[in-house]
Amino acid sequence: MPTVELIQTALSKVIDPEIRRPITEIGMVRSVDLSDDGVATVGIDLTTEGCPMKARITDDVSTAAASVEGVREVKIELGVMSEEQRLGLRSLLRGGKPEPVIQFTQPGNMTRIYAVASGKGGVGKSTVTANLAAAMAADGLKVGVLDADIFGFSIPGMLGVEGQPTRIDDMLLPPIANDIKAVSIGMFVPSGQPVVWRGPMLHRAIEQFLADVYWGDLDVLLLDLPPGTGDIAISVAQLLPHAELLVVTTPQSAAADVAERAGSIATQTSQNVVGVIENMSWLEQEDGSRLEIFGSGGGQIVSDRLSKVLGTSVPLMGQIPLDILTREAGDAGTPVVLEHPESPAAVELRKISRMLATRQRGLAGRSLGVTPK
Repeated sequence: MPTVELIQTALSKVIDPEIRRPITEIGMVRSVDLSDDGVATVGIDLTTEGCPMKARITDDVSTAAASVEGVREVKIELGVMSEEQRLGLRSLLRGGKPEPVIQFTQPGNMTRIYAVASGKGGVGKSTVTANLAAAMAADGLKVGVLDADIFGFSIPGMLGVEGQPTRIDDMLLPPIANDIKAVSIGMFVPSGQPVVWRGPMLHRAIEQFLADVYWGDLDVLLLDLPPGTGDIAISVAQLLPHAELLVVTTPQSAAADVAERAGSIATQTSQNVVGVIENMSWLEQEDGSRLEIFGSGGGQIVSDRLSKVLGTSVPLMGQIPLDILTREAGDAGTPVVLEHPESPAAVELRKISRMLATRQRGLAGRSLGVTPK
């Protein structure tokens, strides 16, 4: 015979699609009743009245309860969390802290943070960010992307993210596409409307994206920075002092000179520069030859110069060829590493992503478990 306990056990396997934790753990299961003739009635409290995942949660709960042997019918009674319930949920998701904190700066946090930077626009920095995120997620890592390019945001379109984050009072649940959690100012402004902000507002926006968004337990957080070394680059260095820089350039000398400045900011912010990625390195011809449209050697030049300036090895991590499939996939909202995994650009991007994924975070900022006497 079925029991309430068996149904509750089955419901513990239902994962909230936004929070990515069991619905029993986050207080969504209000009640479970079972009649003598095998009818299970499950009370579910949604996080918000307009929860975009209502239909999926209802289906998952029905399927889980019906999987218990002896349950003849499942009835779902939907409700909405009270203010007290939402307060408890926010505290739970923040690790017991009632107020917003930047989880990535907390002792013991193991998330690797890569800030993708470039000296100038148009070098493919956002394309690189989106594809690295997709490649890491496809390899099983838990990945988040923060689109820090407030004025020139493009990450939502490249990742195929639709809609706004779900709001639980002052907490935001990031949309998920291709198993990537992503947040961008582009999710909050009407299409075609420019963002006209000055320094303090830019800093506050990045701070809110880091503290007010529930990122969950991430393996990697990627930040798509705007070009140059302005307000946002400085804010990221202040808010995420352990973030590591990944510099993107093209082979062209003019782009390489500017990219060097973007990496050299590390001398003032004390950040680590992971490496250099050269994008648009060449266009492969039908006969197998390479047409170097933007010249050659820019990536290696930036690598050598930054190594000298910073006094540490800054390797050239990869050279990504020009590929029309990369552009088409980005426009369609599906990164090329997923849409055309065997294309030359996708192969190179996956190689770089695995190099980054296997790096270990340093000990800076982490508790060593030592107590002074």
